[in-house]
This record gives sequence, structure tokens and C-alpha cells, in this order.
Amino acid sequence: MIDTIEQHIIRTAQGRDAEAILTFDHVVQEDAKRRAFILQEIEHGHCTVAEIDGQVVAYIIMDRNFFGWPFIDLVYVHSDYRQRGLAATLMQHIEAQCEEKLFVSTNLSNLRMQRLLEKLGYVISGTVHNLDEGDPEMFYFKRPVKSVGKSGYNNAQHIE
Repeated sequence: MIDTIEQHIIRTAQGRDAEAILTFDHVVQEDAKRRAFILQEIEHGHCTVAEIDGQVVAYIIMDRNFFGWPFIDLVYVHSDYRQRGLAATLMQHIEAQCEEKLFVSTNLSNLRMQRLLEKLGYVISGTVHNLDEGDPEMFYFKRPVKSVGKSGYNNAQHIE
């Protein structure tokens, strides 16, 4: 179970959330492709946000473009709200929607994400070299168990 301090709401991102996401996700300042991708995924309904006190503070993007399987493309938490369980809560929210395989990847250098994935029960599926030069991409897999009442959420409202 994930412990959180604040009451938060998990919901599908709306167009109005784009500005907040693009402001706290500092990677988009240097990566126009990422910015365009985030905007596209919000438009297609593939982005979910965590909101605290009316402010979007984290997001996750999941689509089915990985050989037809659900794939978590991005998980990002505002720097002021890290280490509060929001990334795990967002991932568990996505898992609760999946009845089949779920995939995610992270760079070999991203030890924090690797620890989170292991904590949530993901296992390594493989490694791809040369996506990011000098920093291999580690692919993880989980077969979520979709069950009512066992989502692992704490202090969260979920709005679809």
C-alpha cells in the first residue's frame, strides 16, 4: 500500500492541463518532440494526471503502441511533489485498467525508476542499446491482476 500525505485526485488529463504539465516537466524545454508527444497524448485521452489542491502535479501516459500491448511511455512528477508515492499511485491506476500484459521502460541510468518498478512487481524483459547513446533502455513487464477493492490506493479519489 502506498502512503501519501495529501488528498489527491487521479483523472484523465484535459486540454486545460497541458500548460501545467509542460511547465513542471522540465525536459520539454529542451525536447520539442516530447512536448508534441505529450500534447498529442492528452488530446487522444492517453494521459492521466494526479491533482493536489486543484493543481496538476504528476502525469502518466499509457497507450497501446507497443506491439498492441499497453505501454507506459512516461511517468513524471513535479519536483516539489516527489517521494510522496504519486508515481506509484499513477502506475497502480494504470495497472487497474489492464487485464493483460503491461510494459514500461526506463534508462539504465534511472535507478529511482528501476527501484519503483521492482517494488511494484515488474520484471525485466530485456535491454535495447542505442536508443539513447551510452544509456541502454531497460524494458519491464507485469501481468496486472485486475481486482475490485485491491487497488492499493490511499487517500485518493479517482475520476474517470
